[in-house]
Amino acid sequence: MKVGYVQFRPKFGDKEYNVSKMIDMASTLDAEVIVFPELANTGYVFKSKEEIVTLAEPYDGPSIKRMQEFSKRKGALLAFGFAERFGDVFYNSAAVVTPEGEVKIYRKVHLFNEEKLYFNRGDKFFTFTWHDTVFGVMICFDWIFPEAMRTLALMGAQIVLHPANLVLPYCQDAMVTRCIENRVFEITANRIGVERGLKFTGASQITAPGGIVLHRATKTKEEALAVDIDPGLALQKSINSYNDLFKDRLPSAYKLS
Repeated sequence: MKVGYVQFRPKFGDKEYNVSKMIDMASTLDAEVIVFPELANTGYVFKSKEEIVTLAEPYDGPSIKRMQEFSKRKGALLAFGFAERFGDVFYNSAAVVTPEGEVKIYRKVHLFNEEKLYFNRGDKFFTFTWHDTVFGVMICFDWIFPEAMRTLALMGAQIVLHPANLVLPYCQDAMVTRCIENRVFEITANRIGVERGLKFTGASQITAPGGIVLHRATKTKEEALAVDIDPGLALQKSINSYNDLFKDRLPSAYKLS
């Protein structure tokens, strides 16, 4: 399976430009799975609830529909961040769209910094199957909580899709550990540039089971890249003939006393 990412610099509030840029860059990739950054259609640094009200969309809004159309043309599964309106509530969400027309929405569980002023938090992780491969989704700051990827891995995820707008310098190295302890693939799609005074770190990354970094992007350039992977490797949880990372777990020993 060929999997890839798009790393770019969104323009805050310019959804037409951002979605067109996402599609243009992804069109150059020979990939079956493509991940884009967090809040990719709007930009990240919201300054008021009024901006959220103006820019957020429902799960069947125009940004989603354009990406659905592109997914069908491209024949690829796409995962991208967007500001979701659900009635009178707003979420920092990721949409996963497939060429078959499916739309799956993950709402960020662990909100970072001022996101808490404007978004409600999600309350669950989930996995889904596409092309006989099990996928999970998390967004940006979810990375710092080991429980996030462990939960997805225990639910059977072989590939974790990770839209991000990273500002802390630790995620890329932490993903090495996450993929060692869970033996999964992960695709972190980060953005670049400075937006309203906040600098993003780029360095989008594709990591394999065992913590092998298959590719790490530059910190400052827009780029799109894909690599070949074998998702079946993520089904192998044994590290020797005696130890299996999941079968050796003892949840009863992990309880707080």
